[in-house]
Amino acid sequence: MIEAVVFDLDGIIIDSEHVWDEVRQRLAEERGGAWHDRASRDMMGMSSPEWSRYMHDVIGLSESPEEINAEVVRRMHAAYEEGAPLIPGAADAVERLAARWPLGLASSSNRELIDLVLETSGLGRFFAATVSSEEVSRGKPAPDVFLEAALRLGVEPTRCAAVEDSENGIHSAKAAGMRVLAIPNPRYPPADEALEAADLVLPSIGELTPEAVGAG
Repeated sequence: MIEAVVFDLDGIIIDSEHVWDEVRQRLAEERGGAWHDRASRDMMGMSSPEWSRYMHDVIGLSESPEEINAEVVRRMHAAYEEGAPLIPGAADAVERLAARWPLGLASSSNRELIDLVLETSGLGRFFAATVSSEEVSRGKPAPDVFLEAALRLGVEPTRCAAVEDSENGIHSAKAAGMRVLAIPNPRYPPADEALEAADLVLPSIGELTPEAVGAG
């Protein structure tokens, strides 16, 4: 029986994966880094310490990972200040599920960006627990961020459902033992093997209903 639902943020509630990509690619180009075609997919789901090290070690930025992280977050914060790009139907889905279960958030975004999005969107009131992957040891696809969300909710991970859009996110939630509802990101569609690992694949956030969460 499902006792709580844990949402991802980027790609599920806000249409932001491309914003992250644009900010990091622009920074790489400005600082003489060697951006490549797989960089976006490689960093998807990484925690901020992980992707900032990737930007330093693989993309080749000379600044320290801490400096890279701070500059990317500064630019993301500026992009969100006028309002985070909510995915149509996401707010309704959050409210719909919050009427039945306590909700958690397990995100690869930095804490200050999570808080900004939840404040400006008005959705913060629906979440009983929120976790940034920078607050745990490993980012997605490791299960740490979902396990921590379940811990903060006071619910066994096996009694949680997770809502994810990305390949690494699906694997992360599945490794945590959660029921996984996948809503594939159209810009970065998960591989077939990741979708096969999900318990249910939905075409859009509008299809995320209590019936879908509790099915099976």
